[in-house]
Amino acid sequence: MSAARPDFFIVGAPKCGTTAMNAYLRQHPEVFIPDAKELHHFGRDLVMNRPRDDRAQYLARFAGRGPRHKRAGEASVWYLWSKTCAGELAEFNPRARIVIMLRDPVEVMYSQHSQAIVNALGDEDILDFEQALAAEPDRAAGRRIPRHCTFADGLRYRAIVDFAPQVRRYLDAFGRDRVHVIIFDDFRADTAGTYRALLRFLDVDEHFEPELAVVNANQVVSSHRLRAVQRLIPPGLKDLVPDRARRRVSGAISRANITYKKRPPMDPALRGRLSAELAGQVEALSELLGRDLSHWSRT
Repeated sequence: MSAARPDFFIVGAPKCGTTAMNAYLRQHPEVFIPDAKELHHFGRDLVMNRPRDDRAQYLARFAGRGPRHKRAGEASVWYLWSKTCAGELAEFNPRARIVIMLRDPVEVMYSQHSQAIVNALGDEDILDFEQALAAEPDRAAGRRIPRHCTFADGLRYRAIVDFAPQVRRYLDAFGRDRVHVIIFDDFRADTAGTYRALLRFLDVDEHFEPELAVVNANQVVSSHRLRAVQRLIPPGLKDLVPDRARRRVSGAISRANITYKKRPPMDPALRGRLSAELAGQVEALSELLGRDLSHWSRT
């Protein structure tokens, strides 16, 4: 096997600390991670409205791996959601190491909804969380999908957090000794200790201390009116502007239209209903991992 290819994967879940962990691992001198996150090269069942690398382009991203890099990897959070990705990764590298990060599913849903609103031109156009949940049956059937949405399955909030079968696919494909599960509660309570445990799993120097800065703070759209104007660019004008230039300008406008702000608390009654609704899924995950996570189901 060529050295210039990944041998570990952070496969998800979304809004569970993967961006921060990816940033901390990139600081490690024995770990190589490409500049880009969310490559999503694998997962042939993931229908994404954006370009994806072919195999040569994907492997070229790891050309910078050198002799000092004991590990090379990447982070793509929808690999966990994919029903085919575990098998694809096992075929690509059966000795790869898999990192899974999980969180209270109600928190994941709420955070994912917030993220979908700010993504690019807006994956989500229903700004009220409870109303977005009510739209899930339509969206599962392919209806009420925003025109600019890059990943429609990312709007299926309840399905996203059905973690037990997703984790089981990776345990079946790689075995428990090659799958490392991180619970966000632990990551938040002891970031340095959780990081060291991951370094031991990856078999790299666990004594390296990264700069543990806050990564991926909550974002909000400053002006939904400006977002709407971006969406109304005439198709004919798009044909006159090269894709790269158009993405650069659109990205600059989007970044200028984003501010960092703490997410408002979820309505307690809604949280209580969702926690009760998802209690069975949490129990299944607890049994699978051999860890009591029932506090996620208590309000």
